[in-house]
Amino acid sequence: MKAFVFPGQGAQFVGMGKDLYDNNEQAKELFEKANDILGYRITDIMFAGTDDELKQTKVTQPAVFLHSVLSALFETPSDNPEENRPRMVAGHSLGEFSALTVAGALSFEDGLRLVYARAMAMQKACEMAPSTMAAIIGLPDEKVEEICAEVNHEGHVVIPANYNNPGQLVISGNIDAINEACEKLKAAGAKRALPLKVGGAFHSPLMQPAKDELQAAIEKVEVKTPICPVYQNVDGKPHTDPVEIKANLIAQLTSPVRWTQCVQNMIADGADDFTECGPGKALRGMISKIDRNVNVHGVE
Repeated sequence: MKAFVFPGQGAQFVGMGKDLYDNNEQAKELFEKANDILGYRITDIMFAGTDDELKQTKVTQPAVFLHSVLSALFETPSDNPEENRPRMVAGHSLGEFSALTVAGALSFEDGLRLVYARAMAMQKACEMAPSTMAAIIGLPDEKVEEICAEVNHEGHVVIPANYNNPGQLVISGNIDAINEACEKLKAAGAKRALPLKVGGAFHSPLMQPAKDELQAAIEKVEVKTPICPVYQNVDGKPHTDPVEIKANLIAQLTSPVRWTQCVQNMIADGADDFTECGPGKALRGMISKIDRNVNVHGVE
């Protein structure tokens, strides 16, 4: 059974989407529509900008969304659309908006507007409190959760944020709390406890101001019943009810990304062929570590 998965922030690269723009007239029209919606030519930065320009929050998130959605729509095999359409979808963090758009729960225009609103809200939240994330390699999830709980207290925030695959968990929080947790995790046997070059504590309570701002935008948007189940980050479970989808999307910014659970549940429900739609190969690596028996490939 086919599943489409969509990457999050960090997968971007200069030149992303240019082949699609040059060789597919429908894709070109949607790229130009995106330029109009955003109010600047994101295509100029995607195709020929600098790395620093592409790393701007207001650019990165809509760029990854655009590349992911248009790759899924126009670069997957189309000889037999019914046979090749996904039977389930999921996205990692930002990628959940791509998944919902490709599944028809969000329109292209609404999906892009929400992603842009999300990017700007997250940037504001990052500027309000010095915060970061760190990748923890080589410890059971339960041990990471235990140590985070020891360090976490009022004003000293550190929580598990991304359950990427067994043995790889990203934590999120205040800089001091992250540093303390990393030392304790290394002492507990972590192979690596590596601070990440990110501007904030994504998927943690420190994103509450961004959640409040994004909630207002999400509540104004129509969410339709998707063409297939969407496995959402907050619980890793399949959803088709628009009310549930909207509530989960609002909760996502301050909740952990349960990617391991998403993939495990998709496989349990019959997924055996995963296509990563969008830039990079990160999800392919994660899925292979979750279950080496499934077929994993990409559309870039």
